[in-house]
Amino acid sequence: MAIHPTAIVDPGAQLDSSVEVGAYTLIGPHVKIAAGTKVGPHCVIEGHTSIGRDNTFFQFGSIGAANQDKKYAGEPTTLVIGDRNTIREFCTLNVGTVQDRGETTLGNDNWIMAYCHLAHDVVIGNECVLANNATLAGHVHVGNHVTIGGLTGILQRMRIGDHAMIGFQAHVAQDVPPFMTVDGNPLAARAVNVVGLKRRDFSAERIGVIRQIYKLLYRSGHTLDEAKAAIEALRGTDGGVADGDIDNMLTFLAASTRGIVR
Repeated sequence: MAIHPTAIVDPGAQLDSSVEVGAYTLIGPHVKIAAGTKVGPHCVIEGHTSIGRDNTFFQFGSIGAANQDKKYAGEPTTLVIGDRNTIREFCTLNVGTVQDRGETTLGNDNWIMAYCHLAHDVVIGNECVLANNATLAGHVHVGNHVTIGGLTGILQRMRIGDHAMIGFQAHVAQDVPPFMTVDGNPLAARAVNVVGLKRRDFSAERIGVIRQIYKLLYRSGHTLDEAKAAIEALRGTDGGVADGDIDNMLTFLAASTRGIVR
């Protein structure tokens, strides 16, 4: 274990022998850090925080601090971070609240740029990118393979679907469906996130069906219920290669209580 002599690691903390800890970093008694993780200088990792393997924390991070909910009374809620995440300078990740799931969760292989904030009970999936100053309020759920532009603010309890892309400096006050690119002020759905889908090896057939879903939701003049019925009717087209994507969209829409970005 490579711990800088100026770092302070509480004896109760559980760190794998391969963990690296930089100068002037503080690690609290309820922290667990798995193999291969590197913590830079001047970080504070506290609270009931569990960190997986091969993560990299750059300098000046605040990880696992008490959440910013006025109802919080010091309950032992948690922050759970998966594997192979990169968390850049000045990021703040808070623990959850007992009013929700009691846990803030960051999955695997995410890239969290400088000055990002993950509030209490936020859930982020895998392989997401949050650009500088992205700010997620409490209870926000983000799927997998999502890109969130810099200086974006996401209102509490919003949901962002898999493979969505949110443009620069967005104000997100409604749910963002899977596969969509949204930007502007006011925020609007602009197109399918084709570049992201191609990067993830979506076939032309799958992308074609997703384009049809986009048109049914946003360009057909349908009500939301009419659009959902029309999307359901796409099952089996092009050999059913996109049936899983149809399921993804319909499941997301069925669970939306705040309305979707239009």
